[in-house]
Amino acid sequence: MVIPAIDLKGGRCVRLRQGDLNRETVYADDPVATAAAWKRQGAERLHVVDLDGSFAGIPRHEAVIRKMVAETGLPIQVGGGIRNIKTVESYLRTGVRWVILGTSVFMDPSFAHEACRMFPNRVILGIDAVGGRVAVRGWTERTEETALALARRFMEDGPAALVYTDIARDGMETGVNIEATGELADVVGIPVIASGGVSGINDIERLLPLEKRGVVGVIAGKALYTGALSLAEAIERTRGRVREA
Repeated sequence: MVIPAIDLKGGRCVRLRQGDLNRETVYADDPVATAAAWKRQGAERLHVVDLDGSFAGIPRHEAVIRKMVAETGLPIQVGGGIRNIKTVESYLRTGVRWVILGTSVFMDPSFAHEACRMFPNRVILGIDAVGGRVAVRGWTERTEETALALARRFMEDGPAALVYTDIARDGMETGVNIEATGELADVVGIPVIASGGVSGINDIERLLPLEKRGVVGVIAGKALYTGALSLAEAIERTRGRVREA
């Protein structure tokens, strides 16, 4: 599945390079209209990140996200500033299909374990890494924990999926980290969604063989906004793969 990304900052749709707030490009002033546009082009799911929430530790764009859910009807996965059960419940009540836990997976694992078990198949774990090492708090703090070691801790909790982001590639259009993504899927046995570095249709082609290893989708951001990747073409290619199988 090819999943368009919508990153929210100051009420607008932006993209960052390698998660750096000082390297921001604004692509749209109306994120809800952007979500509707991706739906018209065939999107079957949206990946939404509240960047302001990531840095504040609490949601900042709940109203916008609620409107996206209501107006598109698409399944939406949301991350950014989700640090307690109350926030998880609040998002799920608005119609958000999945919440994504990122920083708390490392900083507050007891909460992440509890959320996975309280809300089966509704919690996605976001693991963001540089050189294989986990980064947290909007990617501003790097740790010594490896992505593989962190993911292993949650194998028994039944998360809906893992979103694995290679921060060094995010927003850079330098290609997905195929090797690390495949290795993670092999080890944890949890569905993995690739993220970071999509540059064009070639990356979609390279990811398709990983489906058999448990990589179920890819998040695309900058490449879609710049036109380097056509969402319609990418979706058609993945559907063609399904037919071939």
